[in-house]
Amino acid sequence: MHRILIFCWFLALGISLVSCKKDPEICVDCLEDLAFKQAVPDTTPYVLNVPSWLPKPIIPSDNVLTIKGVALGRRLFYDPILSKDSTQSCASCHSLDKSFTDGLPLSKGEKGLVGIRNSMALVNLAYNTRGFFWDGRVNSLENQVLHPIEDPLEMNNTIQEVELRLRRSKRYPALFKEAFGITSKNEITIDLLAKAIAQFERTLISGNSRYDQIIWGQKGFPEEDEARGIELFFIEFAGNINHPGCSHCHFNPLFTDNQFRNNGLDYVASLLDFKDPGRRNATQNINDSGRFRVPTLRNIAFTAPYMHDGRFKTLEEVLQQYEKGGHGVINEDPNIHPFKLSDRDKKDLIAFLNMLSDPSFINNKDFSNPF
Repeated sequence: MHRILIFCWFLALGISLVSCKKDPEICVDCLEDLAFKQAVPDTTPYVLNVPSWLPKPIIPSDNVLTIKGVALGRRLFYDPILSKDSTQSCASCHSLDKSFTDGLPLSKGEKGLVGIRNSMALVNLAYNTRGFFWDGRVNSLENQVLHPIEDPLEMNNTIQEVELRLRRSKRYPALFKEAFGITSKNEITIDLLAKAIAQFERTLISGNSRYDQIIWGQKGFPEEDEARGIELFFIEFAGNINHPGCSHCHFNPLFTDNQFRNNGLDYVASLLDFKDPGRRNATQNINDSGRFRVPTLRNIAFTAPYMHDGRFKTLEEVLQQYEKGGHGVINEDPNIHPFKLSDRDKKDLIAFLNMLSDPSFINNKDFSNPF
């Protein structure tokens, strides 16, 4: 019996020693590292599908479009990884079905915090050379991408945290290598992120509306109300109406001049009294007070509410505002003055504006959420 006990004691000791032996080191990142190592850079160009009646898009030489770059940018655009609490993505304020707006007067950021301006439509950005945002405070689409990330009313994150998350990601290092040819995860930077998203946003081209098909494509004819609306919009002396001409600021084919104007929304005693100083914040020029970017009218039916602060719910309200004229503020655009529109005139103008809707744009699967 004694020998049996000794044998059992040694057996138990042996088992315990084996069980206490250090496990072989486990490589938790092996699969991800392997994917990164096997990823191959691919600079195959992305070919934009641009209707012949639109101008040639402006693509910077240091950020040409590639298939892999655009795909990476699309993924980043829809990924909430960019926000501090991982709840907000670019698409949270720029929804495809609303022509990349959000349907709110003022956009909401992380934790529901309300911003100070309406979400602008992301349409035909590849043609803009005059600064981005309502006030034009940044000069490139790449720089524009960075601002919402650090804005406390939007994503409320830091550049350092975003870079760290992307480098630790299971999927993104290989995608960055394919798009930009990086050789180390540490080469994933906020600048490359901005380039990728800017590439995707430059593909968001809209030019296939009913108006385009009829006027440029020579397919069919406008309805009577649409034809009258076209005349009212483009011709300053249309019928018995003497009006300023909407097309001074919203002209073919982009329906914006991308300039900054005071369109007579508010009365102020002095140029320093605007609730939102607008362009002045970017230029520090007092004469830019209350001036905001002229938005495109393409897909305007999808992008309510309207103006930089979303004050108008409908296009009817917008027309009523312009019909009244401005307030005589010293830097109001000279085209702002009162004119009379009948109910029929307003309906005709709206019929024309609805012609600028491009359903193929808001239903384009190449622009949709890839997740």
